[in-house]
Amino acid sequence: MNRILFFISLCLIWNNTQAQTTFLVLDNTSKEPVPGVLIKIQGQENKVTDEAGKAVADLDKNSLVVFTHIAFETQSMQIQAGQETIVYLSPSIGSLGEVVVTGFESERPLVHQAGAISKVLENELYRFNENSILSAFNTKPGIRIEQRAPASYRISIRGSSLRSPFGVRNVKIYWNDIPFTFPDGTTDLNILDLSNIQNSEVIKGPAGSIFGAGNGGVISFESKKQITESYLSSDVGFGDFGLLRYRIGVDQVLENGSVSASFVSQQSDGYREHSAVDRKVFQLAFNTDINEKQSLSAQVLYSDLHYQIPGALTPAQLEEDRRQARPGSVEQNSSIAQKTLIATLSHQMQLTDKWENTSSLYANTKDFENPFILDYKTETAFSYGGRTKFVLNDTWWNLPVRLVLGGEYQYGKTLAQNFGNRDGRADTVRFSDELATTQAFLFQQLELEWTPKLLMTLGFSENFSRYDIKRSIDAGPNDPSNNERRFDPIFIPRIALVYKVNEKSGIHGSISSGFSPPSIAEVRTNEGSINLDLEAERGINYEAGYRGQFGIFNLDFTAFYFKLSETITTFTNEQGVVLFRNAGATDQKGLEISIDYAPYRRQGSFLEEVKLNHAFTGHYFSFAEFQSGGNDFSGNQLTGVAPNSLVNLLDLRSRTGLYLNVTHQYVDEIPLNDANTVFQESYNLLGSRLGWRNTLGSRWDVEVYGGVDNLLDETYSLGNDLNAFANRFYQPAPGRNFYGGVKVGMRY
Repeated sequence: MNRILFFISLCLIWNNTQAQTTFLVLDNTSKEPVPGVLIKIQGQENKVTDEAGKAVADLDKNSLVVFTHIAFETQSMQIQAGQETIVYLSPSIGSLGEVVVTGFESERPLVHQAGAISKVLENELYRFNENSILSAFNTKPGIRIEQRAPASYRISIRGSSLRSPFGVRNVKIYWNDIPFTFPDGTTDLNILDLSNIQNSEVIKGPAGSIFGAGNGGVISFESKKQITESYLSSDVGFGDFGLLRYRIGVDQVLENGSVSASFVSQQSDGYREHSAVDRKVFQLAFNTDINEKQSLSAQVLYSDLHYQIPGALTPAQLEEDRRQARPGSVEQNSSIAQKTLIATLSHQMQLTDKWENTSSLYANTKDFENPFILDYKTETAFSYGGRTKFVLNDTWWNLPVRLVLGGEYQYGKTLAQNFGNRDGRADTVRFSDELATTQAFLFQQLELEWTPKLLMTLGFSENFSRYDIKRSIDAGPNDPSNNERRFDPIFIPRIALVYKVNEKSGIHGSISSGFSPPSIAEVRTNEGSINLDLEAERGINYEAGYRGQFGIFNLDFTAFYFKLSETITTFTNEQGVVLFRNAGATDQKGLEISIDYAPYRRQGSFLEEVKLNHAFTGHYFSFAEFQSGGNDFSGNQLTGVAPNSLVNLLDLRSRTGLYLNVTHQYVDEIPLNDANTVFQESYNLLGSRLGWRNTLGSRWDVEVYGGVDNLLDETYSLGNDLNAFANRFYQPAPGRNFYGGVKVGMRY
């Protein structure tokens, strides 16, 4: 009898601890039930909602539960055991008011942000070939990533690449809130793999009031931080021109955090002769909640990159054979080999009910080797720095306020040597420099809600920068010397207003100042000269826009006028070395418009969703004052900028997991020299990706896909050389090409 009572007691205890929890999942827009939602509960088999949008699970404690569906944004919630919970999922295209961005250190819905901000979501990154971020970013108005050769990128935000013959300059980039741009103003974007990025935000135009130097804008990359389940994943991609990319990753949930690791290898022979790429990237990430008020995260990234540089072609060479390398590139082994190690540490703390702090530190080492047709360059670099911000959310004079105070500091030291190039090997040293760069700024920003509808932002920063160039060897006519360039402290203000028409729309306007000192690669050029007279660019930007929802339509419209003085442009000497000069002033007027909508959405039918997006960029930029070598270029179009471009996207999703992405891009003709005598012709690019992704059982995720780029087989260059000597302007891009891949993931 006692045994029976004991058994009954155990059953009662079990029933009490395993509380039955009911989930009802609804579409946040239509309030209709959503069948087929995958419900992930750590330590249990996954559940799937039925036709009524319901599912039942036995929870023994309050748990973090993840809800995913192909047509909706993934949502994580803390669920109380034993209760019925209604979950509202937002369609993957919904109101702009549902898209939250950080922007100018202000976490608000995009619709109520003062500034031209674009968000690139994870699903947008994976609707193209997964060998780079280029295609996804080029769908956003005002943004253009160029590729002169595989793994050789330039970023142009509102024409900011004018002074970038190669590499990324004049744009500030962050990765997981850590400054990813080096102290000298350059960014090695090509060391990152697509898998090192989950979501991105782009501020277009000057953001110096809170992010320091850079007239182009700011890009903030974020890798995956919130790990909700232990997961093992692997994928392989392949394509024309010998493309092979494979990845393996593991995510492990810990008691108060998570750890994740991934390794990616990508290789390609390249479309052109001497354009092969070999990149390996390893990332290790750790996140933990120290207590209810503190969290800590750390990252280690190691990248081993090698790519060949085919060089630019003349029109005659282009006509003869688009796939050939520039004469001399193969013989001199024109290429880049780079090994980079980055370690970061970030700490977040809720100091009081009103104050919070986020502080980040990083250290970075780089070994760089660059044989080129004209020389052979090596660099060994080390840099470190950090960023801290204090945020106050309070009420002053019965008005809600948000105060942001902080600072950023970066220091870098480089041993840079230039040699002669004898058949691809370093020959006699030409000059050797020890370079030291320092960048620092303090920032302050006040957000004040004058009324529930009117938000004002006042911000400014104080900026300090200097270069030290210690030349120990000079084989030319000059003696070794110490050179220093210290820029005067620069004050950068910004004022912005947002009027909230309603919860789904807003009008914004801003006036912001910007500056961009020359990078050390522009001060110290490859032929050995040191141009300490090169001045920092200064500009002021006027901007107004509207964001809102009209039924199924989301509209984002921005108009701006940017007046830039001391504009830095490039020119090439007779030896083919790129040099830099200040070119007077430029006038930059523009429109950026984005419209997206879902004209068809039928949950449960075979074709569940049809989405479309249109993005128009009108950049009408010109030289206001520019005289050089007896020539007056005033009034000419700004070099390297297409006046008009248009992107059209079509996405189809089915209940079975089939999907189709179609992308069309039109780019207007582009002036390739300051005189506007040479243009790249306009072109249309058409691409598509077809795939199937689904969850098998409760543990396995599978995806198979294939696609085509440049379906129309257009003849074009994705990244031309500007103001090139001897008419070497063209860097031909691939014609029609195909790719595919397989992904597998397992929960454990």
